Amino acid sequence: MNRPVWRRRIERLLEWVAGGLLVVLAVEVLAGIAFRALGRPLAWYDEVASVLLAWITYYGSALAALKKSHIGFPGLVNAMPRPGRFVALVIREVTVLGFFVVLAIEGVSILRLLTGDTLVTVEIPVALTQSVIPIGAALFIVAELLNLPDRIAWASGRRVVTVDQTAKEASH
Repeated sequence: MNRPVWRRRIERLLEWVAGGLLVVLAVEVLAGIAFRALGRPLAWYDEVASVLLAWITYYGSALAALKKSHIGFPGLVNAMPRPGRFVALVIREVTVLGFFVVLAIEGVSILRLLTGDTLVTVEIPVALTQSVIPIGAALFIVAELLNLPDRIAWASGRRVVTVDQTAKEASH
């Protein structure tokens, strides 16, 4: 299977995961409001909501990386000559990939330390709630590696047009 097919499948999976988490968080928040209004507040509401928000952040950032929608400085880098673009690309990729490799490795170490602990208000293992750290980091790495060939083509001066960019350009 080629890279665009894998990229699209992973993108769809992350869209479903992030969207599902958003729905679950919305339902949980609405339930929390309703129970509080009835004078029967849920003890686990805040703790579970913060876990869901962290999960949305990690999976959503991996999705943003895959869609090339995270913060960048394209104007600055586009103004550079070709050799400067390659230097900027190498610095960027080493920094980003290095950070997420360290995050994934340390995330796994933290999971080992948390074995046996549960959330305060619910019998959910803390290791499960914190598993999003190494999983999210690994997904971010995959997203970066899937986009790397396009970034190399761009740095060499070739115009890279994806299906998403074509749709965006047609809609303007």
